[in-house]
Parts: sequence; structure tokens; C-alpha cells
Amino acid sequence: MKYLLLLMLLHLTNFLGYSQNFSAQIIAEDNKKAIPYANVKTNMNTGVISNEEGFFTININDSIKSLTISCLGFQQKTIPVDLIKTEHTIIELAISINQLDEVFISNKTLNVESIMAKVRENISVNYENNLMNHGIFSRTTNYAEFKKLDFEIEKASHIKKRNLQSANRELEAMAKEVKEGNIIQFEDFKGNIFVLNKDSTKIEASKATKILDSKNNFSLDDIQEKSQRIVLKYLDSSKTYKIKTGLFKLDDSLDLNDDKIKDLQKKEFQLNTLNSFTRKTLRRALFYKNAFLDKLINPKLYDYTLQTTTFNDALTYVIQFKPSKEGAKYTGLIYINGDSFAITQVDYDFFEDRHGKKINFKFFLGLKYIHSTSRGTIIFEKNSTNIYQPKYIKHIYGSYFYANRDVKFIENSNDKNKVRFSFTLEGDNRFKQEILFTSHTKLTSEDFKNIKQNKAVIYTQLEAFDKNFWGNEEILEPLNEMKNFNINP
Repeated sequence: MKYLLLLMLLHLTNFLGYSQNFSAQIIAEDNKKAIPYANVKTNMNTGVISNEEGFFTININDSIKSLTISCLGFQQKTIPVDLIKTEHTIIELAISINQLDEVFISNKTLNVESIMAKVRENISVNYENNLMNHGIFSRTTNYAEFKKLDFEIEKASHIKKRNLQSANRELEAMAKEVKEGNIIQFEDFKGNIFVLNKDSTKIEASKATKILDSKNNFSLDDIQEKSQRIVLKYLDSSKTYKIKTGLFKLDDSLDLNDDKIKDLQKKEFQLNTLNSFTRKTLRRALFYKNAFLDKLINPKLYDYTLQTTTFNDALTYVIQFKPSKEGAKYTGLIYINGDSFAITQVDYDFFEDRHGKKINFKFFLGLKYIHSTSRGTIIFEKNSTNIYQPKYIKHIYGSYFYANRDVKFIENSNDKNKVRFSFTLEGDNRFKQEILFTSHTKLTSEDFKNIKQNKAVIYTQLEAFDKNFWGNEEILEPLNEMKNFNINP
């Protein structure tokens, strides 16, 4: 009987097939440094890319016989699955040495103006922007560092002295916690973004997670809300209060049992918000008129220098760009395929002292803001019809902020008693969105019209990254900062 059960189990295992996740790090053979954004493909044309630290995880089943790893500047390597012995290993890539003769190189190499002209001529041939369904995995990472946080409660005759002292102690404790806290959170979702045109997209999310320490979840609005709740604790709990702030026109009634707080605590991502953020990031990789990439290849805005010419599976021109006019803001590298003149990769950053939006009403409205960081990487991949679609986008947005808010509680009673408190905060915020593209299919206008976008997607809140949550799905390998993040270490 035991033998029969064992035999049945063996047959069932063979029927279901073998499957496991394989993790590795890709490094350079010569200096052992991690290789980011290497393309890892299976013989079944599925694949992922390595993260900024060179790590990747890929699912291997019975149909997958080999992995091919390629990256610009390195020799391509193919590894039979039979040679993969451990779950975690190191894969070394050798630097690519051009073996083409000088005559071929000189005949193929054009001057930089001619190369950029051919890039512009071939945009409509190499890329498709509209009516696309992109399968995506998105990860956003939010960082905040508060350099200053001060509270002040105005004395009020109708509030007991011990209550004001207790409120001050709690506010001071919160300020200390905010300034000393490691404020970081991660939000992942997997789904599809459907593109009609530059301004119209819809999004679908099938699975989502959020990793954060809720005790250290401090944004500007969070700080205002939590400080308000602290003050409310020491007011007359039998009354309701109207709240007004000098920065925004808020006029709302609050009490200590406000049901609206429960709505804010729902574990949902609003899809309109996800759609807006993702569309904005995706637009950086699409060649719409006056959009990000269209401006980068505009010779009226940028100067170009041919840095090098390299060869892997195709001749590649590496071109540096920097502003030629004040209106241009970026510098970086453009990688161009020498046969199709398609852009295959862009690395960009703000040039020298350039910045984005700047608002300084510090002494008028108590508000200062500088968009100080904008950098990222865009990688394209050619499909079977020779069209280049985005494979990976990373965009980092950073800002400096200063805010001074006055908040006033007005009792909803005949006495109209008032309590005023203010807070001042200053710090830096950084927002990183990464998108891995897992599939691309064409849409029709009717297809797009029939897609109904839901209102929200429920996310699973995790205390630490759980690789089992995503199973065998193609996702971005987390960085060590995410792997090591744990609310209860």
C-alpha cells in the first residue's frame, strides 16, 4: 500500500512538472563589482533584469533549459539549467572586447550630428506609443528625513494646565520619534496599464503589497493629523470642534470618535492615483511631442558628444548629452543601436545646479519647496516585430520642504472657545518608482473603451518582504534595504 502511494505521488509530481525560483548575483569578472540592469532571458523568451545591486530571481520549470545573461559592455553568457546547483550563486561576466577591424568600425561610425539625425528620422519606425497594453510590475519606495520639527500650543484659560503640559510632552515625544526614525515604505503592485494616447490611460492591479512601519509613517499630512489627535485628547471630549488651518481652507467638524479616520485606514490603493503616477512615469519612455525623450533628442536644447562605440550583438553608440540652453535641465548618456538607430537606454540626471519647480513663500505663507532631484534610467527591448518597447524604467524624484502651519480648534458651542497650536517642519523627501514591463500587446480603440477601471485595489500589508507572496511571477528583485527591512527584527 505504501509502495502504491509512493508510485502515485511520483507520477503526480512528474505530471505537474518541476518548478523553482533561482536567485543569483551578476558581477564583473575583473573587478567583482555588481552589474545592474543585466537582461536575464530563458530559452522560452521569458525573463527579468538584475536590480541595482546585480541580484535577480527567476522561475525555472521543466521547459526552461538555459539562461542567457547580457549587458552592454560585457560578453553575453548562456548557462545550461543543469549547471545550476544552488539556490544562490554568483555569475561573472567578462568585459566585451571589440574584435571588429578598424576599417569596419570607421565605415560604420558616423559623426554625432548624423547619428542623432538618424535617431529622430527613425522614431516612428522603431517605437509604438499608443493603443498598447503593457503588463507591469511596479515598485515605489518613499524616503523622508525630517531635520526639524517644533510644536507650540498657545495657552488657553479654559484648558487645564496639566492637560496642556501632557499634550506638550506627547508632541515633543512625537517630534523626537519623527526626527530619529528611519522613515521608509515600499509599495508594490502587479497589473496592466492600457494606453490610448499621451493623456488617456487605464490601470488594472491584480495584486498589491505595502511594507511600512505604521508607527513611523510620517508625511506632512500624517504629522498634522497625529498632532491634532494628541491635542484633541486633552480637550473636552463631550464636544465637537471645528478645525481651521492658515495654509489650506479646511473647515471640518472633528470629535474624538470621528468615523472618517476609519476610511483613511482602509488598506486600499486608489487606482486613479496609481494610474496618474504610473502614466507620468511611463510617459518618460514614450516619444510624444515635447515629452521628456522628445526634448532630449532636440538639438536646439542639447549638445551631444560621442563618448565611445562598442559592440555586443550590435554596434552601439554611447552619446553624452548636456544642456545648450537654460531651458534644458538634464545631462547623461544615450545608448543607440548602430543598425536601427533606436535608443536602447537612457541614463539621466539634473545638470549641475539645475532643479525643477521652486516655491518660496516661507515668510508669507510659511511654505518653501524645491524639486532638487530628478534622475533615472530607461531601458528598451526589441520585440519579434523589431519594435522597441520599454523593458524597465526607474525615476527618482527628490525635494526639499519647509512648512509652518497654524491650526486652530474652535468649539462647536455658544462659547466658541479656541485652542491654537502651530508646528514647523523641515526636511528632504525622496520618491523612487521602478516599473518592470513583463508583456506588450496591441489594443484597439474599442478594446480600450470596453476596459472598466476599478475604484481601488486592496493591498496586503507586510511587516517584511515575503518572496513567497509573489510565487513564480516576474517581479523586480528587491534591494538589500527592502530585504533587510523588518518591523519586528
